[in-house]
Amino acid sequence: MIAMLNNLDRGDMRRLSHTATGSVTARTAAETVGAAIERCARALMRAHVHFGHGTDNARDEAAELVFFAARLAHAQGSEAYATPLTPRRRARIDELLRRRIDERLPLAYLTHRAFFAGLTLYVDERVLVPRSPIAELILRRFAPWAPARAIRRILDVGTGSGAIALASAKAFPRARVDAVDISAAALAVCRRNIRRLGLSKRVTALRSDHFAAVEGRRYDIIVSNPPYVGRAEIAKLPREYAHEPALGLASGADGLDSVRAILSAARQHLEDDGILVVEVGNTEHTLMRAFPRLPFIWPMIEMGGGGVFILRAADLDRMGRESKARGG
Repeated sequence: MIAMLNNLDRGDMRRLSHTATGSVTARTAAETVGAAIERCARALMRAHVHFGHGTDNARDEAAELVFFAARLAHAQGSEAYATPLTPRRRARIDELLRRRIDERLPLAYLTHRAFFAGLTLYVDERVLVPRSPIAELILRRFAPWAPARAIRRILDVGTGSGAIALASAKAFPRARVDAVDISAAALAVCRRNIRRLGLSKRVTALRSDHFAAVEGRRYDIIVSNPPYVGRAEIAKLPREYAHEPALGLASGADGLDSVRAILSAARQHLEDDGILVVEVGNTEHTLMRAFPRLPFIWPMIEMGGGGVFILRAADLDRMGRESKARGG
């Protein structure tokens, strides 16, 4: 959720990675795309803006800004660098750059688009900018931990923009997905993305405090990128995070309030061979101290980062037995 890395899949990285393949034309009256990227990257570095909302470096962020303003597809890559910019598009670049620096707005809120697991999503300040490393696990279809049989039902808890729910629906084309969130404002964004991706028949957005709206339903996979930032850390976050909804970040004194709620009730909604997948970011060690007996699986994320655990239904059964034994 607040990972300092580009949590896009490889296809997204190919679109957004703009490594220069040759000399870039110097800035002239008719500035080229390549020159604009270099200029914007230098400005972003001088301004010491914070990266981590879709890109992890100045050059990729500058490329997204320029390609968006110039209405170019990232698939064009460096082939578009020699393209001269019209005065109108250059002015649009300058305005986006000014706002990114002066207001410290995450770029995705200026472009209203974010890339996640091969999808292009609409985002605004009602939702967090999608950036979870869970994207990589979805593209791998949660192998080898997902049930071997056909996946029929998936639940995304704290869906926000719907990124995880929609990517899961794409990865499992026969599955039905429930996308729940406590925020009505976030669900409006989620429903917009459901419609624009044509997934209304298989993805349902529900207002729910964790599992409240799915009573009696059971799932093969429950996945969540819940709020997990502790009180002390919230106060130290870069200015960019102040534009995101606090409801999607803050989770009590140690950052685990929402995770505890998920752990306590997930088993009731999991099939016997189902799995629970949750991102906890840098509260990983706090979580393991709080639940020392749970056999968390921490999958390797090839694109970097981590803080995502997997538990099987049987592991949660053990947690329930131990809680009863303690009189909990």
